[in-house]
Amino acid sequence: MPGFLEQYLALVIFAALSAVIAIALLVAPFLLAYKSPDTEKLSAYECGFEAFDDARMKFDIRFYLVSLLFIIFDLEVAFLFPWAVAFHDVGWLGFWSMMVFLGVLTIGFVYEWKKGALEWD
Repeated sequence: MPGFLEQYLALVIFAALSAVIAIALLVAPFLLAYKSPDTEKLSAYECGFEAFDDARMKFDIRFYLVSLLFIIFDLEVAFLFPWAVAFHDVGWLGFWSMMVFLGVLTIGFVYEWKKGALEWD
């Protein structure tokens, strides 16, 4: 049993160190930040428009396209890491299913590129 626990010691140390760093980064702004509130900082900000305008006003499609772009790359990373770890075990079926998945994501990326989501004027 001690040999089993020694194998996971590095993982426990890594998890503890990352927890300490995460807590420090969450607490540090409250302790060290310069506080100078004004009306502009305290106002609600959403999509670059005033919060108290008409709720039915039109706004640019690029906000939706940027969020789609974020989801595309977020999903790609979330699925590629476990796939890369188990690459030797998944075989050809796993390889081609990941290629189909990446193809679908590439189609979404090309769609956004053609719509001009990556160009801000």
